Amino acid sequence: MNLDELVAIDVHTHAEVGRDGHSSLSPELLDASADYFHAHGNRRPTVGELADHYRARRMAAVVFTVDAEHATGHPRIPNEEIAASCAEHPDVLIPFASIDPHRGAAGVREARRLVADHGVRGFKFHPSLQGFAPDDRLAYPLYEAIEELGAIALFHTGQTGIGAGVRGGGGIRLKYSNPMLVDDVAVDFPDLRIILAHPSFPWQDEALAVATHKEHVHIDLSGWSPKYFPPQLVRYANSLLQDKVLFGSDYPVITPDRWLADFAALDIKPPVRLKILKQNAARLLFREESK
Repeated sequence: MNLDELVAIDVHTHAEVGRDGHSSLSPELLDASADYFHAHGNRRPTVGELADHYRARRMAAVVFTVDAEHATGHPRIPNEEIAASCAEHPDVLIPFASIDPHRGAAGVREARRLVADHGVRGFKFHPSLQGFAPDDRLAYPLYEAIEELGAIALFHTGQTGIGAGVRGGGGIRLKYSNPMLVDDVAVDFPDLRIILAHPSFPWQDEALAVATHKEHVHIDLSGWSPKYFPPQLVRYANSLLQDKVLFGSDYPVITPDRWLADFAALDIKPPVRLKILKQNAARLLFREESK
């Protein structure tokens, strides 16, 4: 991957369909998410199609699925498959994985194997969908392995469109995605690189507090059009957190084209804009400064 040739790095995109056509979510939850985001177009691009989409825009993208089999009963798309698909497009795709903390010791072994043998650089957690609190000791062996491996832990935070409007929210509990629950993780694993995904409605101030206070906690801006960002998020991104805020779209529910067009209208200082779009992610993902 030639960082100098990239105009942006999107740290939050989803692989929503496997090579065999298997979806990352049940049809009920997938439809509810599409309704929530008004995204009924190509909601299921293949990883190859995702690569083409970003290559045409001179962007790179982090790609992952969500493993929530314990809580939902829906089998995941295999992490190895996503990593292999990303390896076919190393110029634009960066593989992350997802392991349900309920997998226990088997999940820890899988994490080590994915990093060592498949080039995985991080792990996506969706506490509400996976049915666990981030500060639950259930997940601590997995965090310990991720920290030791030098990989990244990315946590969904705030409300989710998954299950929205479904009876009982599809059994999904929003409370698990309060970013303050990640504060203990940042304390107990001080060298773990953490990303709090999304503007964390209704806990935006909590996310800003944790990211400001904890050295290795970052925030990605995915899942919302920038024109709806809370003003305090824009203010912190433009000042105190300018080195810790990352471009993310949540593709395919929000396209990078739409996100970037709305981001261009925000009052962000030009040097900070460059940091958010690429430089901060390059440093976090590759532990180096991009030019």
